[in-house]
Formats: sequence, C-alpha cells, structure tokens
Amino acid sequence: MTRLVAVVGPTATGKSDLALDLAESLDGEIVNADAMQLYRGMDVGTAKLSVPERRGIPHHQLDVLDVTETASVAVYQREARAVIERLLAADRTPVLVGGSGLYVQAVVDELEFPGTDPQVRGRLETELARVGAPTLHRRLAQVDPVAAEAVLPSNGRRIVRALEVVELTGRPFSANLPGTRPPRYDAVLLGVDRDTAELDERVALRVDRMLADGLVEETRALVGRGLREGRTASRALGYQQVLAAFDGEYDGTDDPWATAAEETVRRTRRFVRRQRSWFRRDHRVHWLDGADPELSARARRLVG
Repeated sequence: MTRLVAVVGPTATGKSDLALDLAESLDGEIVNADAMQLYRGMDVGTAKLSVPERRGIPHHQLDVLDVTETASVAVYQREARAVIERLLAADRTPVLVGGSGLYVQAVVDELEFPGTDPQVRGRLETELARVGAPTLHRRLAQVDPVAAEAVLPSNGRRIVRALEVVELTGRPFSANLPGTRPPRYDAVLLGVDRDTAELDERVALRVDRMLADGLVEETRALVGRGLREGRTASRALGYQQVLAAFDGEYDGTDDPWATAAEETVRRTRRFVRRQRSWFRRDHRVHWLDGADPELSARARRLVG
C-alpha cells in the first residue's frame, strides 16, 4: 500500500538527499515543507535544490509565493494535502520533506486553525509595535510555556498569533503541537539528525557557501521585488542579516559582512535547536543519523 513518507528534522542534516533517494526507490514525488522555500527567488539562502539537482523527480510547493506575500500555514495545508491525495490516488509515494514543524504537522495530522478576530489581532499588533516581540514572548511564556519554547522570541507574527488563539479559544496554542492531534494519514515519519558539534560545523560551512554562491546579490535582487515589504520573507535567516548589513547595522564592526555571516550562523544554530526540540516531541518519528553511510538503506527498511 502506498503511504505518505515525511522526512523531517533540523536544518543542514541531509534531509533533501535522503528524500530524493526515497522518492527514486519508491516511485515518488517530493512535497516541500520548508516555509521559506515557498518563495520564488529565495534559492541560495534557503538551500533550495536547483532543477538539475532534483534528479528529474517532480517537486511540489516550491516557488509558489512572491516575497511580498505572507506565508499561511492554513493555505499551505490545503494545497499540500491536495497534492498528496492526488499522488496517493495515483499510487505514487508522496515524500514530504522540510524542517518547518508546523507545516509538516498541518499536513500529517488533523490540525485545525482557529479563526482570527481583527480587533484582537489589531490590539496585539499595536502592542507588538509598542513594546517589542521579546516582551510579548514573556507573556506567552506565562500563559503557554510550551508554545513559547517552540516560537522564537523574535518572531512577532507567530507570538501575536499564539496569544490571539489563547484569547479566542481559551485553549493553549500548544494544543496543536506534535502528538496532540489525531493523524490524517498512515504516514511514516523519518527524522534526520546529527551530532551537535558536527551540525554546528555544517551550519557554518553552509552559510559560507551561501555567501560564496551569491546570497548578497540574490538579496539585492529580491529587494527590488519587494523583499522588505514581505512580512514573512524578510525575516528569513540569512536574508535578514544581509538586509541589516545593507542598512548599516554592522558598520561599527571590523568587517560588516563577516558580522552578518557570524550572526546568520549564530541564529541558525539556535533555530536548529528549536527544530530539534519540536520534532523530538513527536514520538512517531524514527530517528536516523544523517552521517550514517547506510542512511538511505535504513530509511527504506523503515518505510517497508
């Protein structure tokens, strides 16, 4: 029986290569679950596979948004599920791959998204502008500590949404975290991780490679397409730091571009730890070592 396969875990562990191997061996297609790879033109900074690197395997949910558009988990859920159900009906294996935990869960579980209230949202956004994201994050930690652990203190939009859900529903935002909702599919969840020291080094090498491959030039081109106006895209790791360098925020340092790179590495490593924490909560995930030379074979046996 054809099943959904999800390849999840932190950034820079080797998920994309494993997903390609699985799609090849299972007659499958790739469904992206990286929120920033939804954006057209955000290629270098998201480590998006080029067309030749995709081995001729169809990829879905890549390049579907302009950088001025705000990514919506609810919209992604609808579109990704439509692809997955079409593939399952055609006896093709959907291989969902990415490190955006909420996007993965929105597909594999019966996750519901409470409505929004413009008045509540407006009040919280006004407060966000006045006091800043860290202050609202401390409030979230008081009312929903599990959600606060999963949401970056700098991610004002997610913090506002979490507080809005708590206020509107009387339930914690974390009621939608992994393992708290019934599954939608008979899915196999494969987690890819690596030793922390090794992964820290891989993150640093990845950032160096992105800069060498043209991240600054790519960001400059995206600014011309409205990147600064994009509420989601402008906060993507790497792009956010390049924008800060453009704006002179690192001019007091010896080398502003080196500072931008160091800040990107530091923030990405922190993000990796949050990704790991998110996915480790889901006890359905079968964990694999990304450095294992038998990684693909082990994953294939787990899929059955």
